[in-house]
Amino acid sequence: MTRDEAYVLLTSHVKNEKMIAHCLASEAVLRALADRLGEDADKWGLAGLLHDLDIEITGADPEVHALEGARMLEEKGLPADVVEAVKLHNEMAAHGQQRHKPLHHALAAGETVTGLITATALVYPDKKVASVKPKSVTKRMKEKAFAASVNRDTIMECEKLGLSLPEFVEISLNAMKKVGPEIGL
Repeated sequence: MTRDEAYVLLTSHVKNEKMIAHCLASEAVLRALADRLGEDADKWGLAGLLHDLDIEITGADPEVHALEGARMLEEKGLPADVVEAVKLHNEMAAHGQQRHKPLHHALAAGETVTGLITATALVYPDKKVASVKPKSVTKRMKEKAFAASVNRDTIMECEKLGLSLPEFVEISLNAMKKVGPEIGL
């Protein structure tokens, strides 16, 4: 599946503009992580772009979100490791299966950190990701009440990729800056 085909698939199932922006941010982060780790950026980017494909179909029900998306991606012929990463990015629906591959950890941590970066950008006067400094994000990571729904433990899976939190945040933030206008930040 090409990136353009993936985008059409995403937007045919996801109508919420903020969710589409989240998927675009996740794609950018996953591509940057793949580049940093010597992985296939196109494949990792597809995982980031399509990980929430079923969010509206499942009503974001944490018990089933990602399972339907994984099934849909499998039917479309996406690589098994992408399908598996999409399925496992939501631990609640994974029913005891654990993330154990770099792509699994990258998708879980990468899509989660986009929420923390977005929340950080939104407290800046210009509300632009271009203004955000990596230290601001890592500082906010310690503030449990800030963006309280962002799972800090999931973000820390970056360490399973051999990346420290500051390095992971810098890679992710720089990736999001490249798509800032496209994601409304």
